[in-house]
Amino acid sequence: MAERFYIDPYQTRLETRVARHDDAGLVLEDTLCYPLGGGQPGDTATLSWDGGGCAINDTRRDRETRAIVHLLPADTPRLAAGTPVTLELDWARRHRHMRIHTCLHLLSVVIKAGVTGGNLSAESGRLDFDLPEGMELDREHIESELNRLVAEDRAVRIEMSSGEALQRQPELIKTMSVTPPLHLPEIRLINIDGIDLQPCGGTHVRSTGEIGPVLVKKIESKGARNKRVVVALRD
Repeated sequence: MAERFYIDPYQTRLETRVARHDDAGLVLEDTLCYPLGGGQPGDTATLSWDGGGCAINDTRRDRETRAIVHLLPADTPRLAAGTPVTLELDWARRHRHMRIHTCLHLLSVVIKAGVTGGNLSAESGRLDFDLPEGMELDREHIESELNRLVAEDRAVRIEMSSGEALQRQPELIKTMSVTPPLHLPEIRLINIDGIDLQPCGGTHVRSTGEIGPVLVKKIESKGARNKRVVVALRD
């Protein structure tokens, strides 16, 4: 299966064929839909074929086969392998995921502390930080710094590295709760020009300016040192 969300996260329409359709869901020969993972939701879309169509309600990755499985409404007729289909991505939702995901990388630049967790939706995103002793967070300062980095319109690029190389650069791994698969020969990195480089399997915008103005919605205490920072897009 070609995972086209990695090849071109801006592609919104795809003509492909059914690989299999069973009780677990629909697998296509290739797909635009990003599967739930790394704190980013699975994509939604619409699917059409000769004489019919339906929604794609969610997208997951099968843990055993690693196939990307599209979850359809229960009343969808079973589609035979080889059936030609057209997939139309819910682009408005995906693009918000991309903008917020890149914003969370900027947040990890502004707050220089270990990241213990994170999540995002089309409405907002959050990171949890393990703060050094005595470190305080100022909402207005964080928001100002985020918007400054957005306004600088820095390029966002994909790079590839190896587990061996990452082991020699442990400072690139910011997430304390999840370690990248260091056994793999290639690991995907997101490079925000001049300020950040870290492993990530999610979808991102081409430059920080595409994020648009953001706000810090709230800062919550999740323990003596653990603080949760929630950010959102202003539009």
